[in-house]
Formats: sequence, C-alpha cells, structure tokens
Amino acid sequence: MAKIKVLIEGYVKKIHGDEYASSSVTLIRDHNLNILVDTGMNRRLLMEALKKENLKPADINYVVITHRHLDHCLLAGIFYNAKILDDGSIYSFDGRLADHEKKIPGTEIEIISTPGHDQFHCVVLVDTAEYGKVAIAADLLWWPDDKEQLTDEQSLLNLNDPYLKDKDALYKSRKKILEVADYIVPGHGKPFKFKH
Repeated sequence: MAKIKVLIEGYVKKIHGDEYASSSVTLIRDHNLNILVDTGMNRRLLMEALKKENLKPADINYVVITHRHLDHCLLAGIFYNAKILDDGSIYSFDGRLADHEKKIPGTEIEIISTPGHDQFHCVVLVDTAEYGKVAIAADLLWWPDDKEQLTDEQSLLNLNDPYLKDKDALYKSRKKILEVADYIVPGHGKPFKFKH
C-alpha cells in the first residue's frame, strides 16, 4: 500500500508587505516509485525536504502537477528523470506527450479532474494504511496563513476562493472529493483528518 509524507506544508503569508506563497509538496512512495504531487516554488525548502528523505531530484519517477499556477509547479523542471503528469497527460523531457488512464502509471493512485479553481485542476487520491483515503487536494481547498482553517463539510464546500474560475464547478468538485476522502492535504495549510 502507498505511503505519503507531506514534505512542505503550503503557505500564503505577508512579510514586510510582500506576499510569499508556495504550495504543499507531498511525497508518495508506491511500488518502488517516488512520486511528488506539486513542487511549489521555494527551491531551498524543497531541496532540504528531499535531502531529509535521502532523495535527490534524479530519484523522482513522477511529478503530478495539480494545476498550472506557478506556486504549485515552478520547480517541476528540476526533476529531469521524472515524467510530469497533469489532469490528462504525461509529459517527458524528450518532448513526448501521452495520455494516462486517470492513474499514475504502475499504481492504483487516482488522478481526479476537479475544475473550479482552475479549469485543468486535479486532485490525487491515494489509499494508505495510515490515513485511509488521502486526497492531495491542492487548491480545491486552501487557506492563507492568517485565516482560520475549518474542517467541517459545510465550511469546506462554501470556502471562499478569491482565484476561482467557476463557482458551480468548484462546489461540485469539492463535493465529489469530500464524499470519498478520509484525510486531506490542502494546497496551502495544515493536512487534516476529515470526518464524514
């Protein structure tokens, strides 16, 4: 069964009037594969987190980019041995493009299309022994550091997203994921157990 570890807890904060943001970065280990979900844009934090796991960029097999906002994908290019996946395709550094079957190849890890925040947004669903079904939710659910993080279903369904593209699609995407998730890794904020 797959194992997950949140390498970087995503953040959005102001320091001396400047905004700083970087997404959560989650490591999945499954079938001898090292998989990252999002890469963030804080290179120093990412390299330190990988080092703690005894990993180098060359050791990563797949990187799933949940959407194309740069705070989630700016550093994807440093994983030169990896295949890069999004909501529907697999990209290789030799220029090859292929479709995937809504799963990370060689695993049962699902890639679920969740439009709303961005039209190409996706969530990664992982079955784990430790946490149950984990939704690596990216910006389907997220909070700036100065806001209270809510974890009840109604609050999560109606959570304000100042960057949303389609309010109805976002609500439907949230509902779909909350129906199956036991544990949620938000794009920015602390991971939490979800009670149905």
